[in-house]
Amino acid sequence: MTFEEYQRRSRESAIYPNQGKNFVYPTLGLSGEAGEVAEKVKKAIRDEGGVIVKERRADLRKELGDVLWYVAQLASELGLSLDDVAEENLQKLASRKNRGQLHGSGDNR
Repeated sequence: MTFEEYQRRSRESAIYPNQGKNFVYPTLGLSGEAGEVAEKVKKAIRDEGGVIVKERRADLRKELGDVLWYVAQLASELGLSLDDVAEENLQKLASRKNRGQLHGSGDNR
């Protein structure tokens, strides 16, 4: 499956206020789901000494799917192709690697 196909198919389950002109809803959902991923990792540190056990891995897979869903909805709301977002990100990272700029901070390294 491509990102484009995922983005298109995920819109079938996108039911929220003002869908198609509401970037706030998926932005808030993305933040919440990313927090749930962080909570599961935190609990792995607390409860399993930082080891990701089988059950937690399955839970994380589900939460990461929710993160992906919200990323796809936000991209759709902004008129962006998820394929293009992914490709541009890889190009940016390759450029940073080639220039020795993977470390550090800032958007325009």
